[in-house]
Amino acid sequence: MSTPEAPAVRLRGLRKVYPGRPPVTAVDGVDLDIADGEFFSMLGPSGSGKTTVLRMIAGFEEPTEGTVELAGADATALPPHRRDVNTVFQDYALFPHMSVQQNVEYGLRVKRVGGAERRRRAGEALEQVRLPHLAGRRPSQLSGGQRQRVALARALVNRPRVLLLDEPLGALDLKLREQMQVELKAIQRDVGITFLFVTHDQEEALTLSDRVAVFNDGRIEQVGPAADVYEHPATAFVAGFVGTSNLLRDTDSQRVTGRTGTVGIRPERLLVLPDGAPVPGGRRSARGTVREVVYAGSVSRVVVALDGGGELIALQQNGSDATTDTAVHRGDPVHLAWRDEHVIDVPADPAVPHEGASNA
Repeated sequence: MSTPEAPAVRLRGLRKVYPGRPPVTAVDGVDLDIADGEFFSMLGPSGSGKTTVLRMIAGFEEPTEGTVELAGADATALPPHRRDVNTVFQDYALFPHMSVQQNVEYGLRVKRVGGAERRRRAGEALEQVRLPHLAGRRPSQLSGGQRQRVALARALVNRPRVLLLDEPLGALDLKLREQMQVELKAIQRDVGITFLFVTHDQEEALTLSDRVAVFNDGRIEQVGPAADVYEHPATAFVAGFVGTSNLLRDTDSQRVTGRTGTVGIRPERLLVLPDGAPVPGGRRSARGTVREVVYAGSVSRVVVALDGGGELIALQQNGSDATTDTAVHRGDPVHLAWRDEHVIDVPADPAVPHEGASNA
């Protein structure tokens, strides 16, 4: 029986090992609480275990060890159709021979909900995803973004406690993907249910999420609000995966920043100064040579090989008169300047050997 105080999802000691020689550990001891009404993202590279965790929550995979609780009730042994969750996949999985309305009604039809109630609830779901005017069309007559919203409506019409989204925007082009990120966040806020979102795209996770769990090699490296994970990475892996990797280690760190161990400085915190330009007060600086300048529209990424050892990437804003005056080019000597408070002390990654991870 569920309890109102319980999180929407609680995972304890979750582990998944696939048999083989050697066996493959896809998920290795995951503990996680996801609050009711939260937009939560599981972020990590391919093979990190995030999708396997999602599939165990949905009931498509059985844990080797550990438990899955939904709203305080143990769901570990329940089949998928008895869990109060719905899943939206990257490929949409819409029925091509059915209209949008019929696709959205399908789950209710399986549950033997009456025709009038089906039509009413499907209409509400299409309103939620802003597509009521397309109810009579077939999937082939829709854009990719519209098909994705129909898939969302089909999941929402069942009124699940938790909506599971497995890389749902992966098949969309960049512009449409960015538009759908805004739509997804607005839909989640409107319907108020828990969204559990799986992605390998760190920008997407940071844009959408209340909190993020960063996965690596079957384990969670860090959980927290998006801003905390970005600004205060708990490990070198998180610092490098969430955002542009800008790490200096050991001797390089000592020479450049005066600190021991591993440190990081985010690219947007670095000021690129042509050789001979004054360094603003209150900043440290290091000399180097521009190895590459990559134009990226509103900004350029300036890759600088430091004289003291190591390499850093800085962002330089494009499109202003000030930028034109201070533009740098490949081979130019420059100074990078930063404030001490923007240097992140990064803990060493724990070395815990175990069997390899599966694709996830």
